[in-house]
Amino acid sequence: MISIIRRNLVDLPTNFSLSYYWCSGFMISAFMIFQVVTGVILSFLYVADSSLSFQCVMNLTNDSFLTWCLRYWHIWGVTVLFVLFFIHMGRALYYSSYSKKGVWNVGFILYLLTMAEAFMGYILPWHQMSYWAATVLTSILQSLPFVGPTLYKYVVGGFSVTNDTLVRVFSAHVCLGFVIMGLMVLHLFYLHKTGSNNPLFSSHGYGDVVFFHSYFTVKDFFCLVLVTLVMVSFLLFNPDMVVDVEGYLEANPLATPVSIKPEWYFLVFYAMLRCIESKIGGLVIILALLFFLWVPTFNHSSSYFLGRQLVFWSFSCLFMCLTYLGGCHPEYPYLEVCKCFSFLMVALVFIFKLLWSGYLNNNVN
Repeated sequence: MISIIRRNLVDLPTNFSLSYYWCSGFMISAFMIFQVVTGVILSFLYVADSSLSFQCVMNLTNDSFLTWCLRYWHIWGVTVLFVLFFIHMGRALYYSSYSKKGVWNVGFILYLLTMAEAFMGYILPWHQMSYWAATVLTSILQSLPFVGPTLYKYVVGGFSVTNDTLVRVFSAHVCLGFVIMGLMVLHLFYLHKTGSNNPLFSSHGYGDVVFFHSYFTVKDFFCLVLVTLVMVSFLLFNPDMVVDVEGYLEANPLATPVSIKPEWYFLVFYAMLRCIESKIGGLVIILALLFFLWVPTFNHSSSYFLGRQLVFWSFSCLFMCLTYLGGCHPEYPYLEVCKCFSFLMVALVFIFKLLWSGYLNNNVN
């Protein structure tokens, strides 16, 4: 055991050119551990019952400073986790780390499972926005051909989102956290097996490597402390900045909120989903984006191609714009702009991942 730890965390040969963007992987691991620890403690205090869940969560906030800290650390931890995820995946796309198929495939599965985990956690407080967000997003399953209605009843446990849904979501939320932890170890295994990418896109010989400790452990822990201090500052001075106003209203199936929207890290997909008149059409465009983001190709780092840099920063800007538009009221002109931006972003990801790969291969041949 000691030799495994030493081989993977102390004496691991690492390219010395790695920048602070490579610290995001370590911070994701650290914050995921924080989320699991706080989540396990909160699960001991939570009651999965539609008539008691909301009051139970409010009691966690009001009863003591310790439970208040646990709950808000868990809330803010998700926000920080997704910020780090976007930085981590953006860095992987920019430097073409997706060419390492094992690392990229497991990492992308981790991203999808983390989104599912965050969505299920958002349902558990059983407030107005969580209930209606669950109602809207699970209704997408009903639009699937052939298996849609049956799959919907199996997932929600009936004809609509009810107490049975809450119990199932709570069980899945707890179990999925440990599955994610296991896949993170597998992700780390593939990473250390193939070696990490670097800004220079060069890994020939051992003349440009150093030991992971203490050259990079100091850098990783410095970033972790810095990000934690920033998060704690927001948590103490403005804790409700990432909490919707509807989060203080108990779920009411008879009163629909004026504007239903999920958490900010889902807004880009929500904007793409609602800008298309057909639910199937919106689902198809989201799946197309995820497929083009996932498909591993063999491209060189964007550092050496100005055109690839322009494409990368263009779809990064579109991603941020759609995140903002997803929080706007679904009306003109937001829906039309969302539709244009959605198709444009899918096209740019296709160019960046697939079309560019074919262009380079043809030039080499």
